[in-house]
Amino acid sequence: NLNKGEVLGLLGPNGAGKSTTLKMIACFLPPTAGTARVCGFDIRSQPEKVKSSIGFMAENAPLYGDMHVDEFLRFIGKMRSIPKPAMGAAINRVVELCHLQQVVHKSIYHLSKGYRARLSMAQALIHDPPVLIFDEPTDGLDPNQKDEVRSLIKRLSPNKCIILSTHLLGEIGPTCDRVIVFARGRIRFDGVSQKLIDMSPDG
Repeated sequence: NLNKGEVLGLLGPNGAGKSTTLKMIACFLPPTAGTARVCGFDIRSQPEKVKSSIGFMAENAPLYGDMHVDEFLRFIGKMRSIPKPAMGAAINRVVELCHLQQVVHKSIYHLSKGYRARLSMAQALIHDPPVLIFDEPTDGLDPNQKDEVRSLIKRLSPNKCIILSTHLLGEIGPTCDRVIVFARGRIRFDGVSQKLIDMSPDG
């Protein structure tokens, strides 16, 4: 269960099942057993409703390098069925929110890794979904870029349900209210993030 205003971290080593779980919640992979509900919609029987309720930032931020930033956001907006009269405002909102003003007319191919991460977040936000899923959102970023991503997640959190995955304990404390620890596809801990940090050998 996850409530509005809560940031949930999925923590575990590579291969623990974090990304697979997120992909099942987002209806990218069918579950072999069980089910989940997103905003009251079942991932098995109502996948289209679930997808419309979610903004998904996939690991490694796959983007179309031959597109410009504004062109890509317009493309995603169309895929998300944003009406044409509302498209400009939706693009402007995420460009400002993710601080993309300086690169909005640039080719994605020429963007730094930090700007690519911001753009991947922007495409997840463009339809203003109630649920956000960020898979390893700070992976490969430098410390300043990581701080920018964390800050954006914190700004979004009061009005969203947010799930993010990471294999680094240090990512949990600054960002998450609650954490679930995965190991070999099973939950080993579910609780307040500070409690987990206090239990760690490094304190």
